[in-house]
Amino acid sequence: MSQKDRKGKHLTLSDRMTIEHCLCFHWNLKQIAAKLSKDPTTISKEIRRNRMPSGKATAVPCTYKRGCEITNLCSSGCNRLCARCRQKNCTRSCDRFEPKPCAKLKKYPYVCNGCSGRPGCFYAGFRYKAKVADANYRETLVTSRQGIDFTAAELQALDQLISPFIKKGQSLYHIHANHKDEIGRSQRTLYNYFEKNFFTAKNIDLPRKVTYKKRKKGKSFHPLAQKHTFGRTYEDFRSFFEQFPDTDVVEMDTLKGKRESGKVLLTMLFRKSSFMLAFILDACRKDHVKAVFDSLYESLGHDGFVSAFPVILTDNGPEFKDPLGIELAPSGAKRTQVFYCHPMNSNQKARLEKNHEYLRYIFPKKRTSFDSLSQEDITLAINHINSAARASIKGNCPFQLALLQLDHSLFENCNLFRIHADDVILKPLLLKK
Repeated sequence: MSQKDRKGKHLTLSDRMTIEHCLCFHWNLKQIAAKLSKDPTTISKEIRRNRMPSGKATAVPCTYKRGCEITNLCSSGCNRLCARCRQKNCTRSCDRFEPKPCAKLKKYPYVCNGCSGRPGCFYAGFRYKAKVADANYRETLVTSRQGIDFTAAELQALDQLISPFIKKGQSLYHIHANHKDEIGRSQRTLYNYFEKNFFTAKNIDLPRKVTYKKRKKGKSFHPLAQKHTFGRTYEDFRSFFEQFPDTDVVEMDTLKGKRESGKVLLTMLFRKSSFMLAFILDACRKDHVKAVFDSLYESLGHDGFVSAFPVILTDNGPEFKDPLGIELAPSGAKRTQVFYCHPMNSNQKARLEKNHEYLRYIFPKKRTSFDSLSQEDITLAINHINSAARASIKGNCPFQLALLQLDHSLFENCNLFRIHADDVILKPLLLKK
């Protein structure tokens, strides 16, 4: 391998054993560098960095002998300088003693490997050992990747920027997307800092960190055909979508509070923009779902409604088993097309299921009942959710895309508006203000 090919490559244990062998046979620096296809400076630094003391010198003078003023090492009351005393061996008594190094070690080869000096040499020497050098190298690899590349002041400033937003329920992605230049670190790095508890906010404050559970493998399920699904199955939906691939699909579902009965949320998500709507229903029934669509149809008009809701994909809940009530306007005109997912296959409308996480940040399942909430409360929560940046849409928030794709009358009639990025709150305290 040429020196050009080895450029930037770390020395291996085999390389270091070659260096140790060559030092014993008095190879010069250029010869070793040529054999390993390395620069001579690399070899020189490797030897000096990893040389180790080869025993304790006892018969050489101390490095500090000329200027030494220590007295009374023998505790005999003698006032003579210990450096001039022959009665006491200062190499064993003095804590400051440092053997004077051999002058030959100040230049290449910097170590005693292969030294031809007399066997009785008492100078403090150094040796280069390949295995020790390789162990030092591997330890450096680990320690160099520990800690953080921040001063205390910089870390404090970063904490003051990030922690308040985390306390509001904002995700790290949303914070990073809107303050990338100020943070100056990747999103993965921020997660690592949370793991090491460098911030005031902790792992438990991250909305998703402590909620993931191990997925259970479901059993295969073969659905039976039902009357309301004729011509509206998921296979029919796929066939329709192959013919009209540019059609925006609205995924629909309901979200319940801590009680099975009482008010529920009717949720809809526009696939192209991840923009979500939510409407509160007094009961989880077909007539209440139909009333929402009738209200939207009246507000948007026929053309506006057809443009916003061309296709609806939902599940087989009993509240959705009146497809004609959703598809047909009060006048009998067709206003949309409804399709149904297979039972036990929530992955077929996975975007809406995933988006329900944001609603659960504000309305925790085991603690929230929708009975005391109004549509204004739900709309406020939806505005904050739609203003949060998403990785799935390349750092944009759903509002940005929806404004380009949906009729503005939908925003006006549903009182939808964008929240400033720093003011987004995705926790129950949103509705306690």
